[in-house]
Amino acid sequence: MSKYSTPFRTTRINSLLPVLVTCLLLAQITLPASALAQTPASTQIPNPPAKDPDGQIVTSGSSATPSATSDDVPAPPHNPDATPAQKADEAWSILNSAATDPKHPDLRIQALAALGTMGTDPRSTKRISAAMDDKELDVRTAAILAAGETKNRNLTTDIRTMLDDKEPQVAFAAAVTLWKMNDRSGEDILLAVVEGDRSANPTLVNGARHSMSRSLRHPTDIARLGALQGASMLLGPFGFGITAYEYMRKNGGDTSRVTAIEQVSQEKTGPIRQELIAALGDKDLAVRAAAAKALGTYHDRTVGDDLFNLFIDPKPPVRFTAAAAYLNSMQAGPPSRKASPTATKRN
Repeated sequence: MSKYSTPFRTTRINSLLPVLVTCLLLAQITLPASALAQTPASTQIPNPPAKDPDGQIVTSGSSATPSATSDDVPAPPHNPDATPAQKADEAWSILNSAATDPKHPDLRIQALAALGTMGTDPRSTKRISAAMDDKELDVRTAAILAAGETKNRNLTTDIRTMLDDKEPQVAFAAAVTLWKMNDRSGEDILLAVVEGDRSANPTLVNGARHSMSRSLRHPTDIARLGALQGASMLLGPFGFGITAYEYMRKNGGDTSRVTAIEQVSQEKTGPIRQELIAALGDKDLAVRAAAAKALGTYHDRTVGDDLFNLFIDPKPPVRFTAAAAYLNSMQAGPPSRKASPTATKRN
Protein backbone atom coordinates (compact mmCIF):
# COMPACT_ATOMS: atom_id res chain seq x y z
CA MET A 1 0.00 0.00 0.00
CA SER A 2 1.17 3.57 -0.65
CA LYS A 3 2.92 5.37 2.15
CA TYR A 4 0.58 8.31 1.76
CA SER A 5 -3.16 8.61 1.45
CA THR A 6 -4.63 10.47 -1.53
CA PRO A 7 -5.59 13.65 0.43
CA PHE A 8 -2.14 13.75 1.99
CA ARG A 9 -0.42 13.47 -1.39
CA THR A 10 -2.52 16.26 -2.86
CA THR A 11 -1.73 18.49 0.12
CA ARG A 12 1.90 17.57 -0.24
CA ILE A 13 2.02 18.69 -3.87
CA ASN A 14 0.14 21.92 -3.11
CA SER A 15 2.63 22.80 -0.37
CA LEU A 16 5.79 21.80 -2.25
CA LEU A 17 4.99 23.17 -5.69
CA PRO A 18 5.56 26.85 -4.72
CA VAL A 19 8.88 25.87 -3.15
CA LEU A 20 9.90 24.00 -6.29
CA VAL A 21 8.93 26.94 -8.49
CA THR A 22 10.85 29.43 -6.34
CA CYS A 23 14.02 27.31 -6.17
CA LEU A 24 14.15 26.68 -9.91
CA LEU A 25 13.36 30.30 -10.72
CA LEU A 26 16.26 31.40 -8.52
CA ALA A 27 18.47 28.94 -10.33
CA GLN A 28 17.43 30.51 -13.59
CA ILE A 29 18.04 34.10 -12.53
CA THR A 30 21.20 33.79 -10.45
CA LEU A 31 23.08 30.84 -11.93
CA PRO A 32 22.25 30.54 -15.62
CA ALA A 33 25.86 30.26 -16.76
CA SER A 34 26.91 27.67 -14.22
CA ALA A 35 23.77 25.63 -14.73
CA LEU A 36 24.29 25.56 -18.45
CA ALA A 37 27.93 24.64 -17.92
CA GLN A 38 26.80 21.50 -16.12
CA THR A 39 24.46 20.55 -18.94
CA PRO A 40 25.72 17.80 -21.23
CA ALA A 41 27.46 19.13 -24.33
CA SER A 42 24.74 17.72 -26.56
CA THR A 43 22.15 19.98 -24.93
CA GLN A 44 24.10 23.23 -25.05
CA ILE A 45 23.70 25.71 -27.86
CA PRO A 46 26.62 25.15 -30.23
CA ASN A 47 28.35 28.05 -31.97
CA PRO A 48 26.00 30.93 -31.08
CA PRO A 49 25.58 33.39 -33.95
CA ALA A 50 28.02 36.27 -34.07
CA LYS A 51 25.33 38.82 -34.75
CA ASP A 52 23.10 40.16 -31.99
CA PRO A 53 20.49 37.39 -31.48
CA ASP A 54 17.88 39.70 -29.92
CA GLY A 55 14.83 37.52 -29.38
CA GLN A 56 16.03 34.35 -31.06
CA ILE A 57 14.81 31.45 -28.96
CA VAL A 58 16.91 28.35 -29.50
CA THR A 59 17.49 26.23 -26.42
CA SER A 60 18.39 22.62 -25.82
CA GLY A 61 16.67 20.26 -28.19
CA SER A 62 15.93 23.03 -30.67
CA SER A 63 17.29 22.41 -34.12
CA ALA A 64 16.23 25.70 -35.65
CA THR A 65 18.99 27.98 -36.90
CA PRO A 66 17.17 30.91 -38.51
CA SER A 67 19.24 33.05 -40.83
CA ALA A 68 17.67 36.21 -39.46
CA THR A 69 16.36 37.30 -36.13
CA SER A 70 12.75 38.16 -35.44
CA ASP A 71 13.52 41.87 -35.38
CA ASP A 72 14.72 41.61 -38.99
CA VAL A 73 11.20 40.67 -40.07
CA PRO A 74 9.45 43.86 -41.21
CA ALA A 75 5.92 44.82 -40.34
CA PRO A 76 3.30 43.83 -42.94
CA PRO A 77 1.73 46.40 -45.30
CA HIS A 78 -0.39 48.85 -43.37
CA ASN A 79 -3.41 50.81 -44.55
CA PRO A 80 -3.91 53.83 -42.26
CA ASP A 81 -7.36 54.45 -43.78
CA ALA A 82 -8.66 50.93 -43.18
CA THR A 83 -12.19 50.35 -41.92
CA PRO A 84 -12.70 48.67 -38.52
CA ALA A 85 -13.40 45.37 -40.27
CA GLN A 86 -10.23 45.70 -42.34
CA LYS A 87 -8.25 46.52 -39.21
CA ALA A 88 -9.57 43.39 -37.53
CA ASP A 89 -8.57 41.33 -40.57
CA GLU A 90 -5.10 42.88 -40.49
CA ALA A 91 -4.79 42.14 -36.77
CA TRP A 92 -5.57 38.46 -37.28
CA SER A 93 -3.30 38.28 -40.33
CA ILE A 94 -0.40 39.61 -38.22
CA LEU A 95 -0.96 36.96 -35.55
CA ASN A 96 -1.65 34.06 -37.89
CA SER A 97 1.33 34.79 -40.14
CA ALA A 98 3.71 34.95 -37.19
CA ALA A 99 2.27 31.85 -35.51
CA THR A 100 2.86 29.84 -38.70
CA ASP A 101 6.17 31.42 -39.73
CA PRO A 102 8.32 28.49 -40.94
CA LYS A 103 11.71 30.14 -40.44
CA HIS A 104 11.52 31.88 -37.07
CA PRO A 105 10.50 29.83 -34.02
CA ASP A 106 10.96 32.96 -31.90
CA LEU A 107 8.23 34.67 -33.91
CA ARG A 108 5.94 31.70 -33.39
CA ILE A 109 6.58 31.85 -29.65
CA GLN A 110 5.91 35.58 -29.44
CA ALA A 111 2.72 35.18 -31.49
CA LEU A 112 1.56 32.41 -29.14
CA ALA A 113 2.11 34.74 -26.20
CA ALA A 114 -0.27 37.22 -27.82
CA LEU A 115 -2.78 34.51 -28.72
CA GLY A 116 -2.79 33.46 -25.08
CA THR A 117 -4.37 36.80 -24.16
CA MET A 118 -7.43 36.15 -26.32
CA GLY A 119 -9.32 33.84 -23.98
CA THR A 120 -11.76 31.47 -25.64
CA ASP A 121 -11.56 33.04 -29.10
CA PRO A 122 -12.09 30.12 -31.54
CA ARG A 123 -9.35 31.14 -33.96
CA SER A 124 -6.72 31.59 -31.28
CA THR A 125 -7.79 28.29 -29.67
CA LYS A 126 -7.27 26.45 -32.96
CA ARG A 127 -3.87 28.04 -33.56
CA ILE A 128 -2.63 27.31 -30.02
CA SER A 129 -3.75 23.69 -30.30
CA ALA A 130 -1.94 23.27 -33.63
CA ALA A 131 1.27 24.71 -32.18
CA MET A 132 1.47 21.84 -29.68
CA ASP A 133 2.57 19.68 -32.63
CA ASP A 134 5.40 22.03 -33.58
CA LYS A 135 8.80 20.38 -34.14
CA GLU A 136 10.53 22.91 -31.85
CA LEU A 137 10.33 22.12 -28.15
CA ASP A 138 10.22 25.79 -27.14
CA VAL A 139 7.27 26.41 -29.44
CA ARG A 140 5.44 23.42 -27.97
CA THR A 141 6.21 24.73 -24.48
CA ALA A 142 4.95 28.20 -25.43
CA ALA A 143 1.75 26.68 -26.82
CA ILE A 144 1.11 24.92 -23.50
CA LEU A 145 1.76 28.08 -21.51
CA ALA A 146 -0.47 30.09 -23.87
CA ALA A 147 -3.23 27.53 -23.40
CA GLY A 148 -2.93 28.01 -19.66
CA GLU A 149 -3.11 31.78 -20.03
CA THR A 150 -6.39 31.52 -21.96
CA LYS A 151 -8.03 29.57 -19.11
CA ASN A 152 -9.90 27.81 -21.91
CA ARG A 153 -11.06 24.40 -20.68
CA ASN A 154 -11.43 23.27 -24.29
CA LEU A 155 -7.64 23.07 -24.48
CA THR A 156 -7.25 20.75 -21.47
CA THR A 157 -7.26 17.57 -23.54
CA ASP A 158 -4.54 18.95 -25.81
CA ILE A 159 -2.40 19.82 -22.82
CA ARG A 160 -2.81 16.32 -21.36
CA THR A 161 -1.36 14.77 -24.50
CA MET A 162 1.81 16.80 -23.94
CA LEU A 163 2.50 15.00 -20.66
CA ASP A 164 4.07 12.24 -22.77
CA ASP A 165 6.19 14.57 -24.89
CA LYS A 166 9.75 13.28 -25.35
CA GLU A 167 11.24 16.51 -23.95
CA PRO A 168 11.23 16.99 -20.13
CA GLN A 169 10.71 20.75 -20.55
CA VAL A 170 7.46 20.25 -22.44
CA ALA A 171 6.11 17.54 -20.14
CA PHE A 172 6.91 19.65 -17.07
CA ALA A 173 5.21 22.71 -18.58
CA ALA A 174 2.12 20.59 -19.27
CA ALA A 175 2.07 19.21 -15.73
CA VAL A 176 2.41 22.65 -14.13
CA THR A 177 -0.21 24.20 -16.43
CA LEU A 178 -2.71 21.43 -15.75
CA TRP A 179 -2.14 21.66 -12.00
CA LYS A 180 -2.93 25.38 -12.12
CA MET A 181 -6.15 24.44 -13.91
CA ASN A 182 -7.00 22.02 -11.06
CA ASP A 183 -6.24 19.03 -13.28
CA ARG A 184 -4.02 16.45 -11.54
CA SER A 185 -3.15 14.44 -14.65
CA GLY A 186 0.53 15.35 -14.40
CA GLU A 187 0.95 14.67 -10.70
CA ASP A 188 3.54 11.93 -11.29
CA ILE A 189 5.75 14.32 -13.25
CA LEU A 190 5.63 16.95 -10.51
CA LEU A 191 6.37 14.32 -7.87
CA ALA A 192 9.34 13.10 -9.89
CA VAL A 193 10.82 16.61 -9.84
CA VAL A 194 10.03 17.05 -6.13
CA GLU A 195 11.67 13.73 -5.28
CA GLY A 196 14.78 14.38 -7.36
CA ASP A 197 17.06 11.34 -7.34
CA ARG A 198 15.25 9.61 -4.46
CA SER A 199 13.72 6.27 -5.42
CA ALA A 200 10.14 6.77 -4.38
CA ASN A 201 7.18 5.16 -6.09
CA PRO A 202 3.94 6.34 -4.50
CA THR A 203 0.55 5.24 -5.77
CA LEU A 204 -0.66 8.12 -7.90
CA VAL A 205 -4.02 9.81 -7.87
CA ASN A 206 -4.42 9.39 -11.62
CA GLY A 207 -3.35 5.74 -11.43
CA ALA A 208 -0.74 6.03 -14.17
CA ARG A 209 2.88 7.04 -14.47
CA HIS A 210 3.92 9.02 -17.52
CA SER A 211 7.16 7.91 -19.13
CA MET A 212 8.72 11.35 -18.72
CA SER A 213 8.45 11.19 -14.92
CA ARG A 214 11.33 8.70 -14.88
CA SER A 215 13.58 11.21 -16.65
CA LEU A 216 12.96 14.06 -14.25
CA ARG A 217 14.71 12.76 -11.15
CA HIS A 218 18.30 13.46 -12.15
CA PRO A 219 19.68 16.72 -10.67
CA THR A 220 21.05 17.77 -14.07
CA ASP A 221 17.61 17.50 -15.67
CA ILE A 222 16.08 19.53 -12.85
CA ALA A 223 18.79 22.18 -13.17
CA ARG A 224 18.11 22.39 -16.89
CA LEU A 225 14.45 23.11 -16.22
CA GLY A 226 15.46 26.02 -14.03
CA ALA A 227 18.26 27.30 -16.23
CA LEU A 228 16.73 26.95 -19.68
CA GLN A 229 13.19 28.17 -19.29
CA GLY A 230 12.47 28.87 -15.66
CA ALA A 231 10.14 27.10 -13.30
CA SER A 232 7.89 30.14 -13.07
CA MET A 233 6.41 28.96 -16.37
CA LEU A 234 5.17 32.42 -17.30
CA LEU A 235 4.76 33.35 -20.95
CA GLY A 236 5.28 37.05 -21.60
CA PRO A 237 5.28 38.92 -24.91
CA PHE A 238 8.99 38.14 -25.43
CA GLY A 239 8.84 34.41 -24.71
CA PHE A 240 9.72 32.80 -21.41
CA GLY A 241 12.64 32.15 -19.09
CA ILE A 242 16.17 33.15 -20.01
CA THR A 243 15.35 33.89 -23.64
CA ALA A 244 12.74 36.47 -22.64
CA TYR A 245 15.13 38.00 -20.12
CA GLU A 246 17.85 38.27 -22.76
CA TYR A 247 15.46 39.86 -25.25
CA MET A 248 14.46 42.51 -22.72
CA ARG A 249 18.06 43.05 -21.67
CA LYS A 250 19.14 43.72 -25.24
CA ASN A 251 16.09 45.72 -26.30
CA GLY A 252 15.08 47.39 -23.06
CA GLY A 253 12.37 46.43 -20.65
CA ASP A 254 11.56 48.09 -17.33
CA THR A 255 9.83 45.32 -15.36
CA SER A 256 8.85 47.66 -12.53
CA ARG A 257 6.88 49.86 -14.93
CA VAL A 258 5.31 46.79 -16.53
CA THR A 259 4.22 45.55 -13.11
CA ALA A 260 2.75 48.97 -12.32
CA ILE A 261 0.76 48.91 -15.58
CA GLU A 262 -0.57 45.44 -14.81
CA GLN A 263 -1.77 46.59 -11.42
CA VAL A 264 -3.31 49.98 -12.25
CA SER A 265 -5.01 48.65 -15.38
CA GLN A 266 -7.32 46.63 -13.14
CA GLU A 267 -9.01 49.93 -12.32
CA LYS A 268 -10.98 50.85 -15.42
CA THR A 269 -11.02 54.62 -14.85
CA GLY A 270 -10.72 57.49 -17.29
CA PRO A 271 -7.37 58.85 -16.06
CA ILE A 272 -5.77 55.39 -16.06
CA ARG A 273 -7.09 54.76 -19.55
CA GLN A 274 -5.42 57.98 -20.74
CA GLU A 275 -2.16 56.99 -19.05
CA LEU A 276 -2.23 53.65 -20.86
CA ILE A 277 -2.88 55.30 -24.21
CA ALA A 278 0.06 57.64 -23.61
CA ALA A 279 2.24 54.64 -22.70
CA LEU A 280 1.67 53.17 -26.17
CA GLY A 281 4.21 55.72 -27.41
CA ASP A 282 6.80 55.00 -24.74
CA LYS A 283 10.38 54.34 -25.85
CA ASP A 284 10.46 51.14 -23.77
CA LEU A 285 9.08 48.23 -25.80
CA ALA A 286 7.97 46.32 -22.68
CA VAL A 287 5.94 49.32 -21.55
CA ARG A 288 4.33 49.63 -24.98
CA ALA A 289 3.42 45.94 -25.00
CA ALA A 290 2.06 46.00 -21.45
CA ALA A 291 -0.05 49.10 -22.16
CA ALA A 292 -1.46 47.52 -25.32
CA LYS A 293 -2.35 44.31 -23.53
CA ALA A 294 -4.03 46.27 -20.72
CA LEU A 295 -6.09 48.37 -23.13
CA GLY A 296 -7.36 45.21 -24.77
CA THR A 297 -8.96 44.21 -21.48
CA TYR A 298 -11.03 47.40 -21.50
CA HIS A 299 -13.11 46.05 -24.42
CA ASP A 300 -13.35 49.67 -25.52
CA ARG A 301 -13.67 50.23 -29.25
CA THR A 302 -12.54 53.84 -28.87
CA VAL A 303 -8.96 52.69 -28.19
CA GLY A 304 -8.88 50.81 -31.49
CA ASP A 305 -7.11 53.54 -33.46
CA ASP A 306 -4.41 53.87 -30.80
CA LEU A 307 -3.76 50.12 -30.86
CA PHE A 308 -3.91 50.06 -34.66
CA ASN A 309 -0.97 52.45 -34.82
CA LEU A 310 1.21 49.79 -33.15
CA PHE A 311 0.62 47.32 -35.98
CA ILE A 312 3.75 48.81 -37.59
CA ASP A 313 5.83 48.96 -34.40
CA PRO A 314 9.48 48.03 -35.13
CA LYS A 315 9.41 45.28 -32.50
CA PRO A 316 7.41 42.15 -33.40
CA PRO A 317 6.28 41.35 -29.82
CA VAL A 318 4.69 44.79 -29.56
CA ARG A 319 2.95 44.34 -32.93
CA PHE A 320 1.56 40.96 -31.90
CA THR A 321 0.38 42.17 -28.50
CA ALA A 322 -1.30 45.19 -30.10
CA ALA A 323 -3.00 43.00 -32.71
CA ALA A 324 -4.43 40.69 -30.06
CA ALA A 325 -5.44 43.67 -27.92
CA TYR A 326 -7.23 45.23 -30.88
CA LEU A 327 -9.28 42.08 -31.41
CA ASN A 328 -10.00 41.90 -27.67
CA SER A 329 -11.10 45.54 -27.62
CA MET A 330 -13.66 44.80 -30.31
CA GLN A 331 -15.33 42.17 -28.12
CA ALA A 332 -18.15 43.08 -25.74
CA GLY A 333 -17.08 43.26 -22.13
CA PRO A 334 -17.99 44.85 -18.81
CA PRO A 335 -18.39 48.62 -19.13
CA SER A 336 -15.53 50.76 -17.90
CA ARG A 337 -16.15 52.65 -14.69
CA LYS A 338 -16.45 56.37 -14.94
CA ALA A 339 -13.54 58.25 -13.44
CA SER A 340 -14.15 59.04 -9.81
CA PRO A 341 -13.29 62.51 -8.37
CA THR A 342 -10.46 60.92 -6.41
CA ALA A 343 -9.02 59.24 -9.46
CA THR A 344 -9.28 62.49 -11.45
CA LYS A 345 -7.06 64.30 -8.99
CA ARG A 346 -4.24 61.79 -9.44
CA ASN A 347 -1.85 63.15 -12.07
